[in-house]
Amino acid sequence: MANEVNKKYQIDTEENKQFLRENAETLLAFGHKFPSPGGGSYYLGDDGTPWKDRNRETWITCRMAHVYSLGVMLGHDGSEQLVDAALRGLTGELHDDINGGWYAGLTKDGEIVPSKQCYAHAFVLLAASSAMQAKRPGAKQLLEEALVLYDKRFWNEKEGLSVDTWNTEFTKLDPYRGINANMHTVEAFLAVADALGDENYRCRAGKIIDHVIGWAKDNRDRIPEHFTADWKPDLDKNKEKPDDPFKPYGATPGHGIEWARLITQWVVSTYGEKAAAKQYIEAAEDLYNRAVADAWNADGAPGIVYTTDWEGKPVVHDRMHWTLAEAINTSATLYRVTGNKKYADDYAMFMQYLDETVLDHSCGSWFHQLDAHNQLKETVWPGKSDIYHALQAMLIPYQKVGVSIGTVLLG
Repeated sequence: MANEVNKKYQIDTEENKQFLRENAETLLAFGHKFPSPGGGSYYLGDDGTPWKDRNRETWITCRMAHVYSLGVMLGHDGSEQLVDAALRGLTGELHDDINGGWYAGLTKDGEIVPSKQCYAHAFVLLAASSAMQAKRPGAKQLLEEALVLYDKRFWNEKEGLSVDTWNTEFTKLDPYRGINANMHTVEAFLAVADALGDENYRCRAGKIIDHVIGWAKDNRDRIPEHFTADWKPDLDKNKEKPDDPFKPYGATPGHGIEWARLITQWVVSTYGEKAAAKQYIEAAEDLYNRAVADAWNADGAPGIVYTTDWEGKPVVHDRMHWTLAEAINTSATLYRVTGNKKYADDYAMFMQYLDETVLDHSCGSWFHQLDAHNQLKETVWPGKSDIYHALQAMLIPYQKVGVSIGTVLLG
């Protein structure tokens, strides 16, 4: 029996493939209740019931448009209607018809959440790209509009990076620069490049990646998250408030892991097997291995700590579900590219932790936040807001490296 259970966690076994297929279907079923009457996504509670007293966020709506576009390609019943609902929100109540772009979100009373965020607009690009590939009405037009807006307001060609936050009217740019929004911009640009066949966006992703690799090398493979207006790392930001929910102090190992996967996807799609790919694959391995060494089981319990200081010492010990999702994705991706058994062993370790600790076998989806003792905690991520990270972790391990997930499923 032990060997049979063990196989469920091992990459490339039929048991593992079945485990992922079953959980992908369960996740897609979990999220069905997300649409509000106007299409903006409700924040989902512990059992998938919408929490209607919380804001309807643009980034969550985009994530739901993306995952149910994948659902269309996977043949999941009802996905077409759910994508269309999210697109209705992105072209309707969440869209700023006066100033252009997309609001950060709407309150439960329909009031505008101020600011225009690069993070949210990157997800609009991802959502529209995937919906276009799923052949949903209006998706191509949405993507075209979003690209024009993104180029005008967020992308800085000279710097090869994206700015972070404007006011709602696009008249005042916040001096803060953040690498998280740029990470999701890389994800979006790769999806756009694959969906449209426009390699300019793949080149842009490479510009961002070169910056990140350089900053990481300057900090022993730990990536700075926060920057000044002229892109100088602000390593001490929020040191006095290290658990800030939006801009935490220190390094975020889960992002180091996520960057490693995106770098690998980009370099394989750009260089293939050519010699030029080697330095980028090595950089991705360095980021992944540093993050796992710093964060996995760092305090005597399994799981990936949320943040560390610049010496790799844990600061916020909570385990966020998305860090595990990215660890599953990246260990599988690096195993595909390098053939190194270490990554396959890591993958099995992460799979076992998912099954035994993070999967909510009673109510569905994954627990979004656990404490240092792997007990449920709901300070940053109460409930189960969306299924984006979790669903992708059930798909990416068996996708072709170098191609965005929507393009793979489109086949």
